[in-house]
Amino acid sequence: MYRQASNHFKYFVGIQSLAQIATREDRVCVLNILGGESSDVTPVSHAFSGGNIVFGTAPGKGGQVLATPSGDIPVYNNVREGLEAGHRFNCGVVYLPPSAARDGVAELIRVNPDLRKIFIITEKIAVHDAREIRAMGQQAGIDIFGANGLGVADSWQSVRIGGALGGDDPAATLRRGSIAIFSNSGGFSTTIAQYLRMSGWGTSTVISSGKDVYIHYAAPEFAFALANDARSKAAVLYCEPGGYYEADATFTKPVVACVVGRWKSRLTRAVGHAGAMAGGADDALAKERWFMEKFGVERLFTPDEPCCSARGAVVTNIAHIPAALTAVMRANATMPDFEPEGSLALKPWFGSDQGLELPNELAIPVVEAVAPYNEQVARVNGQIGAIPPRQTLKDASGASQMDAKTQVSSLHGASMLEAATRSLEANVCLALLHEFGGTNDEMLINVAVGAAVNLHGTPELAAAQAAREAGNAPNAVLAAAAVIVGPNRQRAAREAAKLMIDRFAAAKLTNAFDVTFDVEAVDTTGSEALFSEARDPKAEALLAGLAARGVSSAFVRWLACGPGHPRADAVLAAITTTLAWGPLMRKRISRLTAESLPWWTQLFGTLIGASAEASRHGPDSFCGIGAEALLGERTLTEVAFAALLNRRPTADDLFAFKTLVGLLLTNGPGAISAQGAKGAVSADGPESPERVQLNKALAGFLTHTGYTHGGNGYEGIAFLNEAFRDSGLDDPADAKHGVDLEALARRSVEQYAQYKARQKHAGSLDIAKLPGVNHPVFKDKPVNHDPREVFIANLYEGRGEYNAFHAYYRALVQALFDAGVSRNVYCVNVDAVIAALLLKMLWQPLRRGEFSEADLETAAFTIFLYPRMLGCAAEIDDHLNRGRNMDTRTAASQCRFVA
Repeated sequence: MYRQASNHFKYFVGIQSLAQIATREDRVCVLNILGGESSDVTPVSHAFSGGNIVFGTAPGKGGQVLATPSGDIPVYNNVREGLEAGHRFNCGVVYLPPSAARDGVAELIRVNPDLRKIFIITEKIAVHDAREIRAMGQQAGIDIFGANGLGVADSWQSVRIGGALGGDDPAATLRRGSIAIFSNSGGFSTTIAQYLRMSGWGTSTVISSGKDVYIHYAAPEFAFALANDARSKAAVLYCEPGGYYEADATFTKPVVACVVGRWKSRLTRAVGHAGAMAGGADDALAKERWFMEKFGVERLFTPDEPCCSARGAVVTNIAHIPAALTAVMRANATMPDFEPEGSLALKPWFGSDQGLELPNELAIPVVEAVAPYNEQVARVNGQIGAIPPRQTLKDASGASQMDAKTQVSSLHGASMLEAATRSLEANVCLALLHEFGGTNDEMLINVAVGAAVNLHGTPELAAAQAAREAGNAPNAVLAAAAVIVGPNRQRAAREAAKLMIDRFAAAKLTNAFDVTFDVEAVDTTGSEALFSEARDPKAEALLAGLAARGVSSAFVRWLACGPGHPRADAVLAAITTTLAWGPLMRKRISRLTAESLPWWTQLFGTLIGASAEASRHGPDSFCGIGAEALLGERTLTEVAFAALLNRRPTADDLFAFKTLVGLLLTNGPGAISAQGAKGAVSADGPESPERVQLNKALAGFLTHTGYTHGGNGYEGIAFLNEAFRDSGLDDPADAKHGVDLEALARRSVEQYAQYKARQKHAGSLDIAKLPGVNHPVFKDKPVNHDPREVFIANLYEGRGEYNAFHAYYRALVQALFDAGVSRNVYCVNVDAVIAALLLKMLWQPLRRGEFSEADLETAAFTIFLYPRMLGCAAEIDDHLNRGRNMDTRTAASQCRFVA
């Protein structure tokens, strides 16, 4: 053992006073100086301390230098090389990995007889190595600080050795004063110094002790040096659970102890700092008691109950430290070191009340951030819309997800079960605006999309009809129309939207529907292209539709005040920008999304329109709906129903239709249709979003649907149609239909059992399954339920609506079990619900001969395409904003060749 420097301890302690811990005379060698953390921190320490680092080591990198504001620091392969080059030092800083820290300490001690202090930044050093480090230091008479600390700093001498105490600008944080800090946490060492400075207290010495299992320079050594430091009048201790160091400390000066970590008493393993275990006699509660006994206080200090003595106070919140210190020092007739520089009151740099009227206690005023953050905040506040970070989106999405447990998907956080209760136009808002929107939003969607459904005399209609007559499936028919709606079709509308966003953001518009907003104050520079001298019939029709629905906006009123007659593209841009404004200002959507809305509304209208035969498009009507009614009265839900089934719906029909739309919006990013849409965006390159063709991406969705994915809904309808063919069912909505559903189900089960027996007898394993029955997830219980089917059943029961087809399916699964065909009661899955809802709408027209089997199959396919068009639009928009170029491709290493 090295001879004792002090008789106060039974072991070696060389530091007699806090003033000796970090001085201007100290010279430093840094091990692993070019490491990630050291290369950032060391230049700041070197400059702040007046150039106290003589050299550093980095094996294999000898001859390099670390540039700093105070000159370059030479780098050697090892410590001996630095000494042989003529450098001398008495302090070593260890930035080595945990497994190398012991050897680094040994090297410092072995080759440098002048060494007096070592500061270990490394965390999670093995206990075995920590013991050896302790032994080497004791044997050589060297004070060791750490491990897992940020080093030390002296505010009086402007010296920092080790880590990042004081942050990137230590001179601003470490103001000279009378308070010493000893903290288990490196980060809070700086925070506490800042809090003290704001309350008028400066610091003398700041020590980040670290919180590895071994704390080499601990509370007893600190208390001894504090007593001998004439500069320090008091101290602040920040300690965490674990270790008995604080119990052994004898303080002769006032102390405020901040003890944290009560929550760790419930843990069984270390969290955070390696030594921060709890639950024993050295947990947070125990340490609170130690300090209370030392200070002669009965309870914790809080601003509401300021309990303290002249010896000190105990707090559990670092924000209470300045008040506690001031109270303790007042009891010692001592005033702060200087005038307070601020307060610890909440001073938010950002704030949003989301339009709510908050009480004064909660409505905290936003203040300007301190420099340089105020400039950054100003730039962020000036940013229009969200800017999500780009990332690889193969098999990933920021728009949709499926709950693997319930199999219920969600789009922008809204469950498909909730979407099933909303209208088609509300789900358009959800897909692109990330929220359902309100009544005004739905009316705007009705006008914007409704204006694009009538394709009379357009190449889109000619292409769709040609594809239909060539025998193509509905998805290919719609794709033929979609590819024609290229970027030039609505480029003028998108440019108008871009201009409006700039002008109205500069005018500080917050609510697009604000009737008191002064539109004449909006800058009209560059808006000439939005107007013409002649009247634009389509623009007037759009404006008339808005007026008929009683909806307007600041953007529409601004056009009305223009120098000429608004063009149709300008009116469309005004409508879509109105829709986007709220989500855009709240940064729910990106500016790119807002500017793309005119294209989306035209695409949605085109695809809905193209699903109807060409003969149903007239010069002034669509599917029997006049042009004025189309824009001024009908909802998009009604228009899409008419396009699909060519008849006016009842209220029950509309409810069933929107239920189907909501259920089918998305099945998550793994669905084949979504993969096609995302792949199309990825191939165009979303990192250059202006090159992405939205119509081609929708075509990608359409080409990735088919008779199995999309058209398979017909299988359930065909099954039900066959089961009820000779039943005499007249109205499936009438609960008193007179059909014995149990007998019908038993007959279907008998036929299916006979079919299975024939297949097995023939040696065939190709046995078709009953459509709409069973599910790969909802199984293995005595009675199984698909939660989506249960939701729809309860929804309709609450409305007092009956569906014979749905009731038949429930009887069918019971009959399968009763007949021994199934080992338990299968669930009725959501496909059965979709088939039952659609056939209920079409049953009577089908019986009257108004619908053929082919029409039924087309309707079943198309009813899938309408909602999935919206869900895939959400995926396209998400990939456009977040994705990377060609990010959906599969790595060659994951591909297989099959012989």
